[in-house]
Amino acid sequence: MSSTDQRFGLARTVTLPGPLRLDGGVLLSPVDIAYETYGTLAPDGGNAILICHALTMDQHVASAHPRTGKPGWWTCMVGPGLPIDPERHFIVCANVLGSCMGSSGPASINPATGAPWAMAFPVITIRDMVRAQAMLLDHLGVGVLHAVVGGSMGGMQALSWPATFPERVKAAVVIASTARHTAQNIAFHEVGRQAVMADPKWRGGDYYADSDPPAAGLAVARMAAHITYLSEAGLTEKFGRRLQARPDRPDGVKSFGFDADFQIESYLRHQGIAFVDRFDANSYLYITRAMDYFDLAEEHGGHLANAFKASKARFCLVSFDTDWLYPTPESRAIVHALNAAGAPVSFVELSSPFGHDAFLLESPELNRVVDGFLRVGA
Repeated sequence: MSSTDQRFGLARTVTLPGPLRLDGGVLLSPVDIAYETYGTLAPDGGNAILICHALTMDQHVASAHPRTGKPGWWTCMVGPGLPIDPERHFIVCANVLGSCMGSSGPASINPATGAPWAMAFPVITIRDMVRAQAMLLDHLGVGVLHAVVGGSMGGMQALSWPATFPERVKAAVVIASTARHTAQNIAFHEVGRQAVMADPKWRGGDYYADSDPPAAGLAVARMAAHITYLSEAGLTEKFGRRLQARPDRPDGVKSFGFDADFQIESYLRHQGIAFVDRFDANSYLYITRAMDYFDLAEEHGGHLANAFKASKARFCLVSFDTDWLYPTPESRAIVHALNAAGAPVSFVELSSPFGHDAFLLESPELNRVVDGFLRVGA
């Protein structure tokens, strides 16, 4: 591989001719994919690792985000001396189909009209995202992945990869994820979508020309979702019922009102406001819908084990004891299906006070598990 090959590096975008046949029957063409690569592809191509990102993440897994300037979202897992190491691995992370950081989605231009797709963009699935990633890997010259790794929605993709392309994956790491959404998962997402669509500035999705997006609705959606990423114990420890600093009235009487009196209220409002600066409201609708439609068993005759019968991959599953969004029983169900399919699988539940978000945070235990798993067969 040439060090000057323009396919490789940070902040890359490729337009692939397609067509990409979506699960909904639509042929999408062309297909834009924004991605980043780290490290050098081995001559035999055997050191490639695909990292799949979660709902609101992006391709900037270990590089500074261009809009916020913040470090990459998984710098505790990806980097020199870490489990996913560019000194040993050729790492690929692509912005998912339907997102808003350069890949084809509702905010990108519809070639037929010259205007943003908005809600005319076809509804997508997790498997559609995986097929788009496979097109990118073809473009990069990666035939078989040493591993596919992902947490949360990234874990859904990591499960879908060996089910969709069994011959192209040697190992899969699935962290804090599930094989299908529960009614509760869908319910939380629907609250978020309705918050966006109830914002008068949503305008049926056609808000791009005015540069005045439905920020209030998207902020509320983010606030509601963010609660599901945390644990009650973590929230209590960090915020409890503590109040914001506020001036006392001269007469000593307490003041009551609807400002962000509690620290948790201020925190959630901050999370909502910060989110709208880096994410597109329509993309939020599309990606949450893709997650809700995800049901790996339904895609394979109603039996989850069938999804893995053609795969020769090794699997590593990790859950966290305080994750109530995708709790440990969801991971155990996947492990049981893998056992039924005769697939080699290791599973561990880790202890953390941080709920679902634990997979994004510094965790020596998680790093040891992933590092040990990836080194086997390397």
